[in-house]
Amino acid sequence: MTVKDKRRYDSSRRREQAARTRSAILDIAHRQFLEHGYAATTVARVAEQAGTSVETVYKAFGGKAGLVRALWEQALAGRGPVPAPARSDALSATANDPITVLKGWGRFTAELSPAGAPNVLLIRAAAANDADMAALSAEVEDQRRRRMRHNAHRLKKRGWLRPGVSINGATDIIWTYSSAELYDLLVLRSGWSARRYGEFVGDALVAALLE
Repeated sequence: MTVKDKRRYDSSRRREQAARTRSAILDIAHRQFLEHGYAATTVARVAEQAGTSVETVYKAFGGKAGLVRALWEQALAGRGPVPAPARSDALSATANDPITVLKGWGRFTAELSPAGAPNVLLIRAAAANDADMAALSAEVEDQRRRRMRHNAHRLKKRGWLRPGVSINGATDIIWTYSSAELYDLLVLRSGWSARRYGEFVGDALVAALLE
Protein backbone atom coordinates (compact mmCIF):
# COMPACT_ATOMS: atom_id res chain seq x y z
CA MET A 1 0.00 0.00 0.00
CA THR A 2 2.79 2.39 0.85
CA VAL A 3 4.54 1.72 -2.46
CA LYS A 4 1.33 2.25 -4.42
CA ASP A 5 0.57 5.49 -2.57
CA LYS A 6 4.08 6.73 -3.25
CA ARG A 7 3.73 5.91 -6.94
CA ARG A 8 0.44 7.76 -7.15
CA TYR A 9 2.01 10.75 -5.42
CA ASP A 10 5.05 10.72 -7.70
CA SER A 11 2.87 10.42 -10.79
CA SER A 12 0.67 13.30 -9.67
CA ARG A 13 3.68 15.44 -8.88
CA ARG A 14 5.20 14.74 -12.31
CA ARG A 15 1.96 15.72 -14.04
CA GLU A 16 1.75 18.94 -12.06
CA GLN A 17 5.36 19.78 -12.88
CA ALA A 18 4.80 19.02 -16.56
CA ALA A 19 1.73 21.28 -16.58
CA ARG A 20 3.70 24.10 -14.93
CA THR A 21 6.52 23.69 -17.43
CA ARG A 22 4.10 23.72 -20.36
CA SER A 23 2.40 26.85 -19.03
CA ALA A 24 5.75 28.60 -18.54
CA ILE A 25 6.87 27.71 -22.07
CA LEU A 26 3.66 29.07 -23.58
CA ASP A 27 3.82 32.28 -21.53
CA ILE A 28 7.39 32.93 -22.64
CA ALA A 29 6.64 31.99 -26.25
CA HIS A 30 3.66 34.35 -26.31
CA ARG A 31 5.81 37.26 -25.14
CA GLN A 32 8.67 36.41 -27.49
CA PHE A 33 6.43 36.14 -30.54
CA LEU A 34 4.68 39.42 -29.80
CA GLU A 35 7.88 41.30 -29.03
CA HIS A 36 10.12 39.89 -31.76
CA GLY A 37 7.85 38.33 -34.36
CA TYR A 38 7.69 34.77 -35.58
CA ALA A 39 10.87 34.66 -37.68
CA ALA A 40 13.13 36.22 -35.03
CA THR A 41 11.88 34.04 -32.18
CA THR A 42 13.85 30.84 -31.60
CA VAL A 43 13.01 27.69 -29.70
CA ALA A 44 16.36 28.00 -27.95
CA ARG A 45 15.47 31.44 -26.62
CA VAL A 46 12.04 30.30 -25.47
CA ALA A 47 13.57 27.32 -23.69
CA GLU A 48 16.21 29.47 -22.02
CA GLN A 49 13.67 32.03 -20.80
CA ALA A 50 11.36 29.26 -19.53
CA GLY A 51 14.20 27.55 -17.67
CA THR A 52 13.93 24.30 -19.58
CA SER A 53 15.69 22.49 -22.43
CA VAL A 54 15.24 22.80 -26.17
CA GLU A 55 14.47 19.07 -26.24
CA THR A 56 11.60 19.58 -23.80
CA VAL A 57 10.06 22.28 -25.98
CA TYR A 58 10.33 20.14 -29.11
CA LYS A 59 8.94 17.11 -27.30
CA ALA A 60 5.94 19.06 -26.00
CA PHE A 61 5.18 21.23 -29.02
CA GLY A 62 7.20 20.07 -32.01
CA GLY A 63 8.88 23.41 -32.68
CA LYS A 64 7.83 27.01 -33.33
CA ALA A 65 4.78 26.19 -35.41
CA GLY A 66 3.55 23.89 -32.67
CA LEU A 67 4.01 26.63 -30.09
CA VAL A 68 1.89 29.03 -32.13
CA ARG A 69 -0.80 26.38 -32.61
CA ALA A 70 -0.86 25.67 -28.87
CA LEU A 71 -1.21 29.39 -28.12
CA TRP A 72 -4.07 29.68 -30.59
CA GLU A 73 -5.87 26.65 -29.12
CA GLN A 74 -5.34 27.96 -25.60
CA ALA A 75 -6.81 31.32 -26.56
CA LEU A 76 -9.86 29.68 -28.14
CA ALA A 77 -10.73 27.94 -24.89
CA GLY A 78 -10.93 31.21 -22.96
CA ARG A 79 -10.81 31.42 -19.19
CA GLY A 80 -12.21 28.93 -16.72
CA PRO A 81 -12.77 25.17 -16.71
CA VAL A 82 -15.44 25.12 -19.44
CA PRO A 83 -14.22 26.04 -22.96
CA ALA A 84 -15.74 29.19 -24.43
CA PRO A 85 -17.41 27.44 -27.40
CA ALA A 86 -19.29 25.15 -25.01
CA ARG A 87 -20.38 28.12 -22.91
CA SER A 88 -21.49 29.95 -26.04
CA ASP A 89 -23.57 27.00 -27.21
CA ALA A 90 -25.14 26.64 -23.78
CA LEU A 91 -26.08 30.32 -23.84
CA SER A 92 -27.69 30.17 -27.28
CA ALA A 93 -29.57 27.00 -26.33
CA THR A 94 -31.01 28.19 -23.01
CA ALA A 95 -31.44 31.96 -23.23
CA ASN A 96 -35.00 33.20 -23.67
CA ASP A 97 -34.23 36.10 -25.98
CA PRO A 98 -31.74 36.83 -28.77
CA ILE A 99 -30.44 40.08 -27.27
CA THR A 100 -29.10 38.12 -24.30
CA VAL A 101 -27.35 35.74 -26.68
CA LEU A 102 -25.79 38.39 -28.92
CA LYS A 103 -24.62 40.54 -26.04
CA GLY A 104 -23.21 37.37 -24.48
CA TRP A 105 -21.34 36.67 -27.70
CA GLY A 106 -19.94 40.17 -27.47
CA ARG A 107 -18.62 39.37 -23.99
CA PHE A 108 -17.12 36.11 -25.24
CA THR A 109 -15.39 38.06 -28.03
CA ALA A 110 -13.95 40.44 -25.45
CA GLU A 111 -12.80 37.49 -23.34
CA LEU A 112 -11.03 35.65 -26.17
CA SER A 113 -9.61 38.50 -28.22
CA PRO A 114 -6.84 39.81 -25.92
CA ALA A 115 -4.97 36.52 -26.35
CA GLY A 116 -6.53 35.28 -29.57
CA ALA A 117 -6.42 38.32 -31.85
CA PRO A 118 -2.65 38.97 -31.52
CA ASN A 119 -2.05 35.28 -32.25
CA VAL A 120 -4.18 35.40 -35.39
CA LEU A 121 -2.38 38.54 -36.56
CA LEU A 122 0.97 36.88 -35.86
CA ILE A 123 -0.01 33.76 -37.81
CA ARG A 124 -1.23 35.82 -40.75
CA ALA A 125 1.95 37.90 -40.89
CA ALA A 126 4.18 34.83 -40.67
CA ALA A 127 2.18 32.98 -43.33
CA ALA A 128 3.72 35.06 -46.10
CA ASN A 129 7.14 33.49 -45.59
CA ASP A 130 6.54 30.20 -43.77
CA ALA A 131 4.69 27.19 -45.15
CA ASP A 132 3.72 25.87 -41.71
CA MET A 133 2.23 29.21 -40.76
CA ALA A 134 0.45 29.48 -44.11
CA ALA A 135 -1.20 26.13 -43.44
CA LEU A 136 -2.11 27.15 -39.90
CA SER A 137 -3.50 30.48 -41.12
CA ALA A 138 -5.79 28.67 -43.56
CA GLU A 139 -6.90 26.31 -40.79
CA VAL A 140 -7.57 29.17 -38.37
CA GLU A 141 -9.73 31.04 -40.85
CA ASP A 142 -11.59 27.90 -41.90
CA GLN A 143 -12.33 26.95 -38.31
CA ARG A 144 -13.40 30.47 -37.39
CA ARG A 145 -15.67 30.67 -40.42
CA ARG A 146 -17.27 27.32 -39.61
CA ARG A 147 -17.84 28.43 -36.02
CA MET A 148 -19.56 31.62 -37.12
CA ARG A 149 -21.79 29.65 -39.51
CA HIS A 150 -22.62 27.33 -36.64
CA ASN A 151 -23.69 30.37 -34.59
CA ALA A 152 -25.76 31.72 -37.48
CA HIS A 153 -27.59 28.41 -37.78
CA ARG A 154 -28.39 28.47 -34.06
CA LEU A 155 -29.97 31.91 -34.45
CA LYS A 156 -31.93 30.77 -37.50
CA LYS A 157 -33.15 27.62 -35.74
CA ARG A 158 -34.63 29.68 -32.91
CA GLY A 159 -36.33 32.07 -35.34
CA TRP A 160 -34.31 35.06 -34.27
CA LEU A 161 -32.73 36.28 -37.50
CA ARG A 162 -34.26 39.38 -39.02
CA PRO A 163 -36.24 38.68 -42.23
CA GLY A 164 -33.98 39.06 -45.22
CA VAL A 165 -30.82 38.05 -43.35
CA SER A 166 -29.64 34.71 -44.73
CA ILE A 167 -27.39 32.16 -43.06
CA ASN A 168 -24.55 33.34 -45.31
CA GLY A 169 -25.23 36.96 -44.47
CA ALA A 170 -25.40 36.29 -40.73
CA THR A 171 -22.18 34.28 -40.96
CA ASP A 172 -20.44 37.22 -42.66
CA ILE A 173 -21.65 39.65 -40.01
CA ILE A 174 -20.66 37.53 -37.00
CA TRP A 175 -17.33 36.67 -38.66
CA THR A 176 -16.57 40.38 -39.23
CA TYR A 177 -17.46 41.58 -35.74
CA SER A 178 -15.38 38.83 -34.10
CA SER A 179 -12.35 39.45 -36.31
CA ALA A 180 -8.80 40.08 -35.12
CA GLU A 181 -8.72 43.13 -37.41
CA LEU A 182 -11.57 44.84 -35.54
CA TYR A 183 -9.93 44.16 -32.18
CA ASP A 184 -6.66 45.53 -33.57
CA LEU A 185 -8.33 48.74 -34.76
CA LEU A 186 -10.42 49.46 -31.69
CA VAL A 187 -8.41 48.07 -28.77
CA LEU A 188 -4.77 47.86 -29.82
CA ARG A 189 -4.72 51.02 -31.94
CA SER A 190 -7.53 53.17 -30.55
CA GLY A 191 -7.12 52.26 -26.88
CA TRP A 192 -10.59 50.92 -26.17
CA SER A 193 -10.97 48.73 -23.12
CA ALA A 194 -11.87 45.09 -23.65
CA ARG A 195 -15.19 45.72 -21.88
CA ARG A 196 -16.10 48.61 -24.18
CA TYR A 197 -15.11 46.52 -27.19
CA GLY A 198 -17.28 43.58 -26.07
CA GLU A 199 -20.27 45.87 -25.51
CA PHE A 200 -19.78 47.38 -28.97
CA VAL A 201 -19.65 43.95 -30.61
CA GLY A 202 -22.80 42.83 -28.81
CA ASP A 203 -24.70 46.01 -29.73
CA ALA A 204 -23.52 45.82 -33.35
CA LEU A 205 -24.69 42.19 -33.66
CA VAL A 206 -28.09 43.11 -32.24
CA ALA A 207 -28.47 46.00 -34.73
CA ALA A 208 -27.33 43.93 -37.70
CA LEU A 209 -29.12 40.64 -37.09
CA LEU A 210 -32.36 41.25 -35.21
CA GLU A 211 -35.65 42.89 -36.06
